[in-house]
Amino acid sequence: MANWTDCLNFGISIAKQASEIVLSEFQQQKQVKLKSSPADLVTETDQRVEKILISAIRNKYPQHRFIGEESVAAGDRLELTDSPTWIIDPIDGTVNFVHRFPFVAVSIAFTVNKQTEFGIVYSCVEDKLFYAQRGRGAFLNGEPLHASGQEDVSKCVVVTEIGAERDDLALSTMTSNIFRLLKLPVHGIRALGTAAVDMCQVATGGADAYYHIGMHCWDIAASAIIVQEAGGVVIDTDGSEFDMMSRRVVAASSSAVANRIAQVVQAFPCRRDDEDPAGVCVEQQV
Repeated sequence: MANWTDCLNFGISIAKQASEIVLSEFQQQKQVKLKSSPADLVTETDQRVEKILISAIRNKYPQHRFIGEESVAAGDRLELTDSPTWIIDPIDGTVNFVHRFPFVAVSIAFTVNKQTEFGIVYSCVEDKLFYAQRGRGAFLNGEPLHASGQEDVSKCVVVTEIGAERDDLALSTMTSNIFRLLKLPVHGIRALGTAAVDMCQVATGGADAYYHIGMHCWDIAASAIIVQEAGGVVIDTDGSEFDMMSRRVVAASSSAVANRIAQVVQAFPCRRDDEDPAGVCVEQQV
């Protein structure tokens, strides 16, 4: 049996190297391309970091497979198999990166037999390393993480994102979800601009829940296991078992909170990640 701890340690080392590249270019002017919408951006740094990560992994583990955000956007097929697979978001929070808003992260998950074995989220500007290995707990800069355990949704801080979907149905659904949650009521709604870091707030206990519709597997695969290993709960927005390809997620401090949020929020139609065609990029200076 392979030693996934060795893979985790290697993943942490290359995440730190990727973070150094992100930080070195954080204050620089970026050349930006659009993908699926005017709010779905990619920079040369996203593409370069992903290539560096995949090259490093391929050199060490030549038999492993990859799902990378920018590789999929460039036309690679998105397929999760039983083979050891690295799921990579080189810069989660690209809009933040472009605008120098200080929440950007490198996100790396690792699956075997379609089960996530570990997840790494490196919040670059904050210098915060979140990681978890299945059955071995979750950690932030080496210290154990614990979800809040809150069971009363009216005492919760909830994190979400508007996301890149900007058609009328998606926007009306997302804003009405926020309205319904505020009327429960919850203590507040927050958004940091990066799904990976958003969800990790649930693992720290700083937030009690996170939900989103329309994100992608590379946005949340790593942070989902971090929440679970911190004692939190991760489900689909319809209350069913979490499926990273469904593009729907609720992560929460407890089953009671997760299920209550799933009862309130509605999903707009979005194709599964493993059904999506490759995105198309066009050049635009920002």
